[in-house]
Amino acid sequence: MIEVANRLQTVEEYYFSKKLREVNLLKASGKPIINLGVGSPDMQPPQRVINAMVGSLEDATAHSYQSYQGIPELRDAMAGFYREHYGVHLSPSTEILPLMGSKEGIMHISMAYLNQGDEVLIPNPGYPTYSSVTKLLGAKPIMYNLDEENNWLPNIIELEKTDLTKVKIMWISYPHMPTGAVADYKFFEELVAFAKRNNILIVNDNPYSFILNTTPRSILKVKGAKDVCIELNSLSKTFNMSGWRVGMIVGDGKQISNILKVKSNMDSGMFYGIQKGAVEALKCSALWYLSLNNVYEERRKLIWELADKLNCTYDKNAVGLFVWAKLPPYVEAEEYIDLILKNNHIFITPGTVFGSNGEGYIRFSLCASTENIEEAIARI
Repeated sequence: MIEVANRLQTVEEYYFSKKLREVNLLKASGKPIINLGVGSPDMQPPQRVINAMVGSLEDATAHSYQSYQGIPELRDAMAGFYREHYGVHLSPSTEILPLMGSKEGIMHISMAYLNQGDEVLIPNPGYPTYSSVTKLLGAKPIMYNLDEENNWLPNIIELEKTDLTKVKIMWISYPHMPTGAVADYKFFEELVAFAKRNNILIVNDNPYSFILNTTPRSILKVKGAKDVCIELNSLSKTFNMSGWRVGMIVGDGKQISNILKVKSNMDSGMFYGIQKGAVEALKCSALWYLSLNNVYEERRKLIWELADKLNCTYDKNAVGLFVWAKLPPYVEAEEYIDLILKNNHIFITPGTVFGSNGEGYIRFSLCASTENIEEAIARI
């Protein structure tokens, strides 16, 4: 047997990769599984997006290698999107890098900035990929605590009492996944000042701005943020395009240039038709966001009802694509969701997937029809 790289000893297969195999086996055996675990939008993208992609297939350059930086039209649309919705002005030529989904951006950013032994501040709870990528590159994850009492925001005063000399990157995600907590500009200003004092690159992972949220914010709007911050964004959730794999990194041109050195060695450009569809998505009117959120609003009310049936509590002010619910005392998350999967054929995500501070919580996805959620309520 050929031995695998040592780095594989530091990570496990992604939770949803493993768990969905189990769920799919149950489905294949005839079990009527309702999936409330995964945040993959089940609705269609805007029709204009599909039309744009289909219409582009006859273009002369449609089937050629594409630019590593995306077509100029896409970068212009991304700049317009940030200007209109966040009040952030970006240079399309130097401050925007389209991605094949923002998940790859986590790897590209980490490869561009981390050396073996560097430390990375990672939210607990938070997106598991931050920690996995850090470990794969031989850097050290330093988990920082988020809790309900502090509205799932990091305690900057406590962080500065720790040794930050080896910290290179700090990952944040607001609106927060999995809890749905939001951060205001006052907090972003404090975080930018913290980053400057400690020479840390802040990366805000920002794909949930427009889901059940009336105040989309970018950390880059804060004065001086481009000196120490970059931001990831995605079309997956906002435009029901998760399978298209379209995202972006935005920030100062020097940082974008550094990340491009990595990315340009990893792929040969995004498919032209997807880029043309993405351009149309980014031009959608306010009516699109309104109609999308009307659907999610109805679903969320039903999920709240389901959470009530399970004796859970939750924050009605949270935003985003999920409902983060607190279990009754002394109930363990993974044991609980396995019981519901076995007895009620409903898959819910345990909070422990997102870190130790997720114990005692479960996460419901809104990516299921009202009929399915009503059926889940009936089963409970």
